[in-house]
Amino acid sequence: MSLFCCPVCGGPLRREEQVLRCPKRHSYDLSREGYVYLLPPNQRHSSAPGDDKGMAAARRDFLSKEYYLSLLNTLCSWFLSDSGDSPVILDAGCGEGYYTAGIYQALMSQGRHPRMAGTDISKFSLRIAAKREHSIEFAVASSYHLPLADQSVDALLNCFSPLALEEFHRLLRPGGSFLYVVPGANHLWELKQVLYDHPYPNEERETPYDGFTYQTILPVDGVITLERQSDIHALFQMTPYYWKTPKAGAERLAALEHLTTQISFRIHIFQKR
Repeated sequence: MSLFCCPVCGGPLRREEQVLRCPKRHSYDLSREGYVYLLPPNQRHSSAPGDDKGMAAARRDFLSKEYYLSLLNTLCSWFLSDSGDSPVILDAGCGEGYYTAGIYQALMSQGRHPRMAGTDISKFSLRIAAKREHSIEFAVASSYHLPLADQSVDALLNCFSPLALEEFHRLLRPGGSFLYVVPGANHLWELKQVLYDHPYPNEERETPYDGFTYQTILPVDGVITLERQSDIHALFQMTPYYWKTPKAGAERLAALEHLTTQISFRIHIFQKR
């Protein structure tokens, strides 16, 4: 039985060869890579929503070189210590699956038995994610209409993705954990200094959410050095700055042969009441 449910009727989905099918016979083909498309037409705002092919590839290329390994290791440590022996885990807005696969593989290496799913609105990202780890279920879906049953998830990860609190609360079991990863104040500060004449730090705040209890905030800080212009461009392309940087800033960045910059993340951890 799949972790996903039918986006039309809400019924459970069962795998039949290369198809997921519900009791009412709604069916969804599994792609060649292994992900399934569960985004109904009325939730689709373009023909190819989410990150495009170039952004997905940039994120794959950059993260595969382990520049953000410190964040992945911190997430893995939390899941190893707090998620139990057979957790059901959802990565909502999983992108190309770097953190999803890393957490799954860390749990498996310690003899755990996780069931894990990842969702994203970008089919280009999920093509990469599904190739990265075949034992995880991946589906094209909106974070605001997640195709999973009520109270079916033990832990939910949301890393730099839309915050759909009502959906997250619906999916989590009582006492389940919600990990929300956001940039720290000085994340990519030196990159921003190249791109903008007057950069400003990211706002850091502790925001309580209805239905959740704050557990802790895990900081992850470090410095990375990018030795190739291709890596610098991949980092730039996978950030929101790619779409809103003045031409002069982008040209300054393109002229660099290497870049050393701070990285800074905050993992806000909540528990469902």
